[in-house]
Amino acid sequence: MPFTIVRQDITKMAVDAIVNAANTELQMGGGVCGAIFRAAGARELQAACDKVAPIQTGEAAITPGFGLPAKYVIHAAGPVYSFMRRRQCREQLRSAYIESLKLALENGCESIAFPLISSGIYGYPKDEALEVARSSIEEFLRNHDMEIYLAVFDKSSFQISKALLGKVGSYIDQHYVDAHQVGRRKLLDVEKDALYQAETSNLSAFLPPAAAPMAMPAQGLDDLTEHLDEPFSDTLLKLIDRKGKTDVEVYKRANMDRKLFSKIRTGKGYTPKKPTILALAIALELTLPETDDLLERAGYALSHASKFDVIVEYFIVNRKYDIFEINEVLFTYDQPLLGA
Repeated sequence: MPFTIVRQDITKMAVDAIVNAANTELQMGGGVCGAIFRAAGARELQAACDKVAPIQTGEAAITPGFGLPAKYVIHAAGPVYSFMRRRQCREQLRSAYIESLKLALENGCESIAFPLISSGIYGYPKDEALEVARSSIEEFLRNHDMEIYLAVFDKSSFQISKALLGKVGSYIDQHYVDAHQVGRRKLLDVEKDALYQAETSNLSAFLPPAAAPMAMPAQGLDDLTEHLDEPFSDTLLKLIDRKGKTDVEVYKRANMDRKLFSKIRTGKGYTPKKPTILALAIALELTLPETDDLLERAGYALSHASKFDVIVEYFIVNRKYDIFEINEVLFTYDQPLLGA
């Protein structure tokens, strides 16, 4: 998957590179920075940092990963937040992400994990820091292929727009039915058997004696398959043409890699999972009826008993098709993310 949010200790991630939220002198600090140094081997990593320091705010430098699972550590210097300099801070933070991604690309990395840069002791508001991270990564992925992770250690370090969260929350309250259903105890096996016996006994009283099973009309396989609905892959190709989009545009907007998209596109009996189909619906900017039809082709349906479904439905109904924004909300509600 090109970009996903994970709740994970970044020092334990087996990716090609992890990003250290560094100071401009590249000295070992506290928080995530200190954890990375300790996991890599503080002495070795500091010696490597000393060779490439200092850097400017918004710049990045690369060193080996030493004792880390990652091959490289990319040290990115984010800004110390100031409301009076918020425009400059935004540009510097964006630059820290873009420069890190450029270094990863230059060093042949296929995967990279970021922390939420500047959102700790540097004081950048977490929701704004997240928006800058998302938009910077999204910009990079328009022209490049790379697996990019945003590693969040706990929920307290992850905040999205309160206005958006409020709107989604209201929609869930209105449409999510599971919260309003009365819970029932699951039947024991012996109770299930007794219930089955009682139901079949009652049913037999209404059947004529020696009732014969209904005979099915004889049909060949060709007759049956002739009336099947159009395959999912055929529907997808027609939708791409009808919406005037290219394959590359669709799989990038759907937050999936080229190989999986090619597998889906060619068909050959492969049916993608529901989150992947919904990601394609978002990429194609489908209406709710169009989304329902696409899901049905693969044997799925949206349900108001699923919080995941209700959240995605909110964005489709309101014609909000930014998959990264949707995934931020899904992550907040501990739901699966859209994409591959």
